[in-house]
Amino acid sequence: MSKILFVLTGATHWTLTDGTPHPTGFWAEEAVVPYRALKAAGHEVVVATPGGVVPTVDRASLAPEFNGGQEGAEKVARALEEMTELREPVKVAEVDLDDFAAVFYPGGHGPMEDLAVDADSGRLLTAALDSGKPLAVVCHGPAALLAAVRSDGSNAFAGYRVAAFTNEEETQGGLAGQAKWLLQDRLTEAGVDVQVAEPWAPYVVVDRNLVTGQNPASSAPVAEELLKKLG
Repeated sequence: MSKILFVLTGATHWTLTDGTPHPTGFWAEEAVVPYRALKAAGHEVVVATPGGVVPTVDRASLAPEFNGGQEGAEKVARALEEMTELREPVKVAEVDLDDFAAVFYPGGHGPMEDLAVDADSGRLLTAALDSGKPLAVVCHGPAALLAAVRSDGSNAFAGYRVAAFTNEEETQGGLAGQAKWLLQDRLTEAGVDVQVAEPWAPYVVVDRNLVTGQNPASSAPVAEELLKKLG
């Protein structure tokens, strides 16, 4: 049994171009599905957030239309209740990477607000990448990679192939026109090699110790790849 670190956004909103706070947080499926897979395999999960704030779930991610119907929505809601680790997160700044076998970042629009500019999270990601430990990131979670900047100003993930929420998906989701920046564009500008697949279909990219998924549907296969790396 290993300890796995889940780093979640602490944001409750995403600031749009006109200054409007769009309610958000973490996306339920992206936390629940990997959590259940890792726990079923006997691993322990520890949750960390910026400042140790209790993370907020994006209410939209609990809606029936995003969970295959009412039954699926209720199942996800129950699973969140079972994730007691969400209620007592540690501070990202106080995480000792040596205590963990792997690191996982779920998405939701929240990381666009806080983790994208969080220096503590950026240092943790850089250390995790350099350690060779399995590092998994899904959907909007790769926004956190933007804060992983080395002392020479380069991004630690430059040259890595990753999957992340795409411009097309953001457009189809209806928020691209209101966004201050788009994840695919910003990652590309940082030198990250964003691999783009069909919108909303499961898609996972593995590059060295880094496992990334494009969207919520990619959560399960990302968890599978992470478990493979944990052996």
